[in-house]
Amino acid sequence: MAKASAKQPEDRYGPASAEPAPSRQLNRRANILNEAARLFAASGYDATSMRDIAAATGMLPGSLYYHFASKEELFAELHDRAVTAIDRAVDRALDGKTDAWTRLESALAAHLAGLLENGNALAIMTPDFPDNRGELNARLIARRRAYEDRFRDLIADLGLPDTIDERLVRLMLMGAVNWSPVWYRTGGAQDPAAIASVFVGILRNGCDPNTDSK
Repeated sequence: MAKASAKQPEDRYGPASAEPAPSRQLNRRANILNEAARLFAASGYDATSMRDIAAATGMLPGSLYYHFASKEELFAELHDRAVTAIDRAVDRALDGKTDAWTRLESALAAHLAGLLENGNALAIMTPDFPDNRGELNARLIARRRAYEDRFRDLIADLGLPDTIDERLVRLMLMGAVNWSPVWYRTGGAQDPAAIASVFVGILRNGCDPNTDSK
C-alpha cells in the first residue's frame, strides 16, 4: 500500500512559482515563507536573522540559502506575495459591482479581511523601514503603491467635490483600515464588511451632496 504523503503547510502568500517544481520543494518553500512571516511580525526585520528562520523551519542555515539568496530577497518575495494575495481578494470583491460607493466599500472590506485572516500580513505589507534601506525599500514601496493606486481610482470614481483632496481621502481610509487589526477582536460585534461600511458611510455622509445627513 502506498505511503500517505505528509500534509503540506498552507502557503498563505500565493503559489511558490509560476513554473513547475517538485512538491517537496514547494512544501519546503511555503514553510520557509510562513515561518519567516511569523518571525518578522513578532520580532521585526532587523532582529530576525536567516539563522533564526532556518532554526524555525528545522533547516541548516546553508540550506536556507538554496531557496533564498539573502534575507532581503526572502522578505521582498514575502511582501510581494502578501500584497498580491490581498490584491486578488479585492478583484474578487469588485467583480460584478458597478456603483462607485459600493465598489469602494467592497474593496476596503476585502483589504481588511485579508489583513485579519493572516495576522502577519500587516507587518509584512507595511514594515517600518528607514528611508536609507535602499533597493529593498524602493521595491517594497513601488509594489505597495501599485496596489494602492486602485484605491486612488476607486475614490476618483466617487465624483467628490473639487474642494476635497482625493489623495488625503485615500490616505485617511487606508490608514484607518490598516490600523484596524491593532484593535480588532475576532468574534466582536463588527466584521470587516461592517467596519468598511462605517468608514465609507462617514466619508459619504460628509462628502456626497446626494446623501442626507443623519
